[in-house]
Amino acid sequence: MAEYGRILGVDVGSKRVGLARTDLLRTIANPIGTFSPDDSILEIEKQVNHEGPVSGIVVGWPLTPEGVPTHATTLAREYMNRLRNKFKGIKIYTMDERYTSREAVDIMVESGVPKMKRRKKGRIDQAAAAIILQHFLEARPEL
Repeated sequence: MAEYGRILGVDVGSKRVGLARTDLLRTIANPIGTFSPDDSILEIEKQVNHEGPVSGIVVGWPLTPEGVPTHATTLAREYMNRLRNKFKGIKIYTMDERYTSREAVDIMVESGVPKMKRRKKGRIDQAAAAIILQHFLEARPEL
């Protein structure tokens, strides 16, 4: 039986981190926003303390199309270590994030988001975080 509580999704970048969260019943992922790496930790803390309960955090795991780790994989690993140290009681998961930024752009185009708004990189990061989280929900329905 699945626990009650939110799961947060994270799209880690060197300059920006996109965040998303599920509803309490974990049926859908919604973007929260885009933050600097340090501010994203503060936002996750806010989500845990004021919007919870939060039972898991899913970090996008960057790989090449061939499945090989990249320099961004190192960034994601370091970010996960920060999360593990700060939020000891919350499970941390990874989810393959290949093509999620492309998928985010495609969804925005299909939804009629104007080109100027799509160009704002932060929009893509938070949408990618929601896609990573939605893919995780679909892959792990038992959670």
